[in-house]
Amino acid sequence: MIRPASISDAAAICGIYNYYVLNTCITFEEEAVPEFKMTGRIAETMANRPWYVWEDLGEVVGYAYASNWKDRSAYRYSAETTVYIRQDRTGRGIGKKLYEPLIADLRQAGMHSIMGGISLPNSASQKLHEALGFKKVAHFEQVGWKFKKWIDVGYWELRVG
Repeated sequence: MIRPASISDAAAICGIYNYYVLNTCITFEEEAVPEFKMTGRIAETMANRPWYVWEDLGEVVGYAYASNWKDRSAYRYSAETTVYIRQDRTGRGIGKKLYEPLIADLRQAGMHSIMGGISLPNSASQKLHEALGFKKVAHFEQVGWKFKKWIDVGYWELRVG
């Protein structure tokens, strides 16, 4: 079941996200995010943009949200999207199902462009974005340093307006 996120989802979201923080280069954060910080992030995001969770039998197993692309006013019609699925639930189409209402909401809100940033390599995320119509528009080499290695980042864009 897909539903809007709430502050009460912060612990479950931390459980999903912090796995990737501590074990992968998918996110460039290097320290686990505490629940109180995630609570703030959820509240801040939902004040202006949508945040959805996938709930299965009362348990949050994935989430997707949108944030401002940049802070300057001329970027107000652009957003960045993010999706994370609990590591033991990936590959089941949950990411796509979460992204569909998120993209619809952004389109309805008058967004023009949606960006997805992907640390590379990450074929699963690339395939997800491309299946939804995103096109690769940028590739930055060695812009992140995590686990004693340099990491590239690519950006995929979807025009919705």
